[in-house]
Amino acid sequence: MEKRDEDLKKAQMLDARARNISHNVRCTECGSQSIEDSQADVAILLRQLIRDEIGAGKTDKEIYSKLEDEFGETVLYAPKFDMQTAALWLTPVLIAGGTAAGLVYSKHRQRTNVHIMALDLIRGVPLTPKERVTILDLLIPPPPSPQGVASRLRRWLNLR
Repeated sequence: MEKRDEDLKKAQMLDARARNISHNVRCTECGSQSIEDSQADVAILLRQLIRDEIGAGKTDKEIYSKLEDEFGETVLYAPKFDMQTAALWLTPVLIAGGTAAGLVYSKHRQRTNVHIMALDLIRGVPLTPKERVTILDLLIPPPPSPQGVASRLRRWLNLR
């Protein structure tokens, strides 16, 4: 009786391990489902292959490597992070960083243009209506504003 319980427990552990691996492997026919959720013939064969490999004593890493060698890296839901995928993963970060740097630079340039406008004013060069408003905004002190986070953000972005 005890031997039977132990065998049953071992079989349940192997089945759970096979299901875990199957959830991390993409069905090559469906593409959007794991082989655990798919009923395609390929998925059924891959689930059986995984169970056979587990029965042969292979580790999870060896099973993932075998699947990747036979079907390519796209069969895994979590591809390795290497030089080929680095561009894919880092592109959004680089775009966001470039956008932030561009916004900071334009804000800095907007403030430094005030110096050029002041020099033009001293030289007697007529200002455009927008430049005139900007100079008046700088020369007339603003009324005291609330000290909340939203008002600081509005003030920083010049959205008064």
